[in-house]
Amino acid sequence: MDAFAVSIGLGSKHSHKSVSLGLMAAIYFGVFQGIMPLLGYAGGKGIFGWIEAFAPWVAFILLLLIGGKMIYESRVGGIEEDISNITHRIMLVLALATSVDAMAAGFSLTLLEVNPLYACLLIGLVTFGFSWLGVLIGAKTGSWLESKAELLGGIVLILIGFKILFV
Repeated sequence: MDAFAVSIGLGSKHSHKSVSLGLMAAIYFGVFQGIMPLLGYAGGKGIFGWIEAFAPWVAFILLLLIGGKMIYESRVGGIEEDISNITHRIMLVLALATSVDAMAAGFSLTLLEVNPLYACLLIGLVTFGFSWLGVLIGAKTGSWLESKAELLGGIVLILIGFKILFV
């Protein structure tokens, strides 16, 4: 949802080149959102034995913090509003900024009975699609949807945290 919200913001500010920008955003965000949870999963597996008894609480706290950060960011302006020229360097920074929390969330994959490669591939593909769609939506509607998408994403992450903790 972070990548989707940023993509909407990018599309609203750069609507004249929405097709090429949409593809660029989709590739950068999709790749980074797919790789970072895998790194979090690998790190989580490395320390899982040490904190196995506390793992649900750790995952809950991480998801609560990430979700809270997204809700907070939905209320304040995003960095994409200050960007006038989209370069590969800017997209790299945006992709890293929106995917760092995905690395932390990847830790929670250690608690689920899922194939981490499949899960991360799916995350990357979904992010690819939503990022491309976000730029196109932003180009058509402006930025009013951007904060709503980020707010919804934050709420969903917090709910997933509660599910991990209590189920």
